[in-house]
Parts: sequence; C-alpha cells; structure tokens
Amino acid sequence: MHKILTLWAVPRSTSTAFEKMMSERGDHHCLHEPFGEAWYLGEDRLVPRPNDTPPPPGLNFGSVWRGMQDAAKNGPVFSKDFPHYIMHMCDDAFLDRFNHSFLIRDPEKALPSMYKHWPDFMIEETGFAEQRALFDRLCDKLGHAPPVVDSDDLLNDPHGITEAYCHACNIPFIAKALEWRQGDRKSYSWYDGGSWHANLEQSTGLAPQKRDYVAIDHDQRLYDIYQKCLPHYEAMKTHRLTSTVTIASSKYDKEV
Repeated sequence: MHKILTLWAVPRSTSTAFEKMMSERGDHHCLHEPFGEAWYLGEDRLVPRPNDTPPPPGLNFGSVWRGMQDAAKNGPVFSKDFPHYIMHMCDDAFLDRFNHSFLIRDPEKALPSMYKHWPDFMIEETGFAEQRALFDRLCDKLGHAPPVVDSDDLLNDPHGITEAYCHACNIPFIAKALEWRQGDRKSYSWYDGGSWHANLEQSTGLAPQKRDYVAIDHDQRLYDIYQKCLPHYEAMKTHRLTSTVTIASSKYDKEV
C-alpha cells in the first residue's frame, strides 16, 4: 500500500491550484478535500455552525478514510485537505499513513478572500491554529520539519518552488504540469458548484493573480481573527521551501 502524499493547507491558500498541478502530472490519483464533506455534511459532522441538511447515506469520517486507503492500494494518491477536518482522528497510526507536506498563506490575504465569499465564516473554519498544531506535532514525531510551501513563493516562482517541493517529497519534478488548459471548476467542489474556484477555471497555470479583496481592518471581527491566525503563519513561514534550498532534513527549533 502506498503512503498518501498529502498537502495540509488552509482555505484560500492557492491549494486547489496546487491540486490542479498535481493532477496534471498524471502519476497520482488526486483527492479534493476528502474529509471536508464529512466534516460539514456527514453523519458524524463536526462543523461548528447549525446545519440541518440530511447527510448523504453512508457519508462519515470512517467511510472517507476507508475509501482513501483503498485508493492507495491501487497506486500513488495525492490528497489536498485542511487539518481542522481531521484533528480528532490523527493518532500515530493515522499519521503514519501519509507523506506530509504543508501549504501556508499570509492570513492578510487568505482571510479577506474567505470574507469575500463567506462574510460570517468562523475562526474554527480558517484552520490556521490546527495547521500549526499538526505541523508542530509532526516536527516532534519526525525529528525534522515536513516540507512547507508558501503560497506567495509558489506563485512568484512556480518552477523553482515546485521543483523544491518534489525533491523534498521524493517524487519526480514534471515541468509540463505547471501549465494547463482552462477547465471546469465543478470537479473541485463537493458543495457549491465550484463558485470558489472561478479564478482556477480561467487560469492556465500557477501565476500571481489580481485580487480585489477588502483590507484586513475592514471589519473588526475579521481583524480580530487575523490577529489570532498571524502567529501560526509566521511560525511556519520560517520553515518554508525556497527554490534552491529544501527543508526535508532541517531540524525543528522548538523555540520558534
């Protein structure tokens, strides 16, 4: 059985574009936020907001996890997901089934993007604290920092950062996967028809995108959430990959 290469991201961090790049490689079966549907809609949902939508029959965390493991029996699997969906599951046996990596983004950019689509989002849905907690745990468990990609670095230097990521994850770098044709965004969402991925639908590769979001201090609640998320991002940013230096063997400084 193959280990599942997973990218633990936060919402609005260019993670679906990264997933698109991985699918363009053609050598991994790619999963789009497999635990998210269970977290929001499943029989054992954990979403911290009222939701009376009847769950799809048989949808729960256990069925999602079994499906992922079955896929990994047949070949390499890549999963893009958010740590706040799985913190209740991640004992050592669960964590050992993955080849872990992380995608971070400055909350000054990620949170206004969430706000644009979803002004009443809750801090529990941002994932910054859970991403940091999972990262710290893996650093202690592995004895080194798992690969960390910063969204800004990725978009400013797609070739260099992706090559460094592939090296750190021990997979071949495939340059042609950095470009693609414009395509259907609906395949990247299980809940809203893909409206959050309009930019991806129009894109042809990893590249900086023009953004038109509110300032982080536009709303006091938004700013308060930003202040709580920022330290987690800054701590992980110190471990991010560069185009010339990988962190696969770097030691984790517990004082960071």
